[in-house]
Amino acid sequence: MIAFVGSVFSPYYHWSGRARPDDHVAFNIALYTPQRNFWAMTERGQASLSRDAQRLAIGDSAIELCGETLVIRFAETALPWPGHSAWPKAISGTIEIAPDTNCREVFSLDHEGHHLWSPRMPRARATIACAALPGGGWQGRAYHDMNFGDRPIEQDFIGWDWARGSDGAEGDTVIFYDAKLRSGERRRLALRSAGAQGLEPIAMPQRRALPKAFWGVRGGIACDAQEQPKMVRRLEDSPFYTRSLVETVLNGRPLAMVHETLDCRRLSNPLVRLMLPLRMPRRVTG
Repeated sequence: MIAFVGSVFSPYYHWSGRARPDDHVAFNIALYTPQRNFWAMTERGQASLSRDAQRLAIGDSAIELCGETLVIRFAETALPWPGHSAWPKAISGTIEIAPDTNCREVFSLDHEGHHLWSPRMPRARATIACAALPGGGWQGRAYHDMNFGDRPIEQDFIGWDWARGSDGAEGDTVIFYDAKLRSGERRRLALRSAGAQGLEPIAMPQRRALPKAFWGVRGGIACDAQEQPKMVRRLEDSPFYTRSLVETVLNGRPLAMVHETLDCRRLSNPLVRLMLPLRMPRRVTG
């Protein structure tokens, strides 16, 4: 689940000149099951937004901090998905994320501090209730972070790879961020959860290439020099972005990770922007 205010991927926000972020808001819900997948990302206007220090509501969906637990209630429309659904489908449910580890650190992804990232709950537990899921819900490991900035990401980045996983069933969370700036410089972060508070830096192996996606996006992930990462399942595959389940190796130990690749050059392509409303329609009222 991602809540957007001034969505970095929104073609409508780009075409408007990015002057009013509160008028381009969205809840993105992505659910993956063995039988079918669900994707919802309807952009809404400022009239659908309500927020304060503890709660953010967009339309009929909301995210609220209750003590230390993040409570998400969503009610969205999943778009048709080839091979899964021929028609839009209403999906609703709740997600509760309770942290095992908290983090207050904020990391700059560029040298000037225009793009910031904070892994607020590097290690957490999720409880999900949703009729669309097998058995009506799920419980397991979770993670929560935030990104924010004051410039379009394509202005400063060629792209990046991000990955998060657990070192064993009950092990620490490991996070990789490998960004390539338009200057040609790299910003590489490798972090591990360290007790109840914060993260500690760890050595990051060199990036190894992953299989090219259907739309041609080329991703990679940090992996020990004598090993080869393995693509387990492709979850999202678009002209500028992929999300996958990947197995890599860190210090001789296998590491199962959720992995994302973003190609900012593809994102800024005018043709790609014209395609995006098919996946993220805009609804100003209701």
